[in-house]
Amino acid sequence: MVRQLLQIDFPAKGPWGEEMASAYVGLAETIARAPGLIWKIWTENPETKEAGGIYLFEDEASLAAYLEEHTARLKSFGVTQINAKRFAVNEPLTKITRGGMGG
Repeated sequence: MVRQLLQIDFPAKGPWGEEMASAYVGLAETIARAPGLIWKIWTENPETKEAGGIYLFEDEASLAAYLEEHTARLKSFGVTQINAKRFAVNEPLTKITRGGMGG
């Protein structure tokens, strides 16, 4: 089974930093329960007004289900421009360069 990486970004007005961390605790807890999710790195760039995340999933089916669910969630928040990219992970090379593959 090949693990899958998902990169999402979208325009955002904030909050940023600690304010974001406080505001989105509940969302983070919900995302943490997504089937097949190994980890998520939250990303933010206040200068370019972008936010998003990098996710590692156990398989393509888990990634696809999550992407559908999260896209709908973002749209419900008023986000209309969602950029999503999918990648298969080359685990042998990733391990050499110390990429965290989780479980």
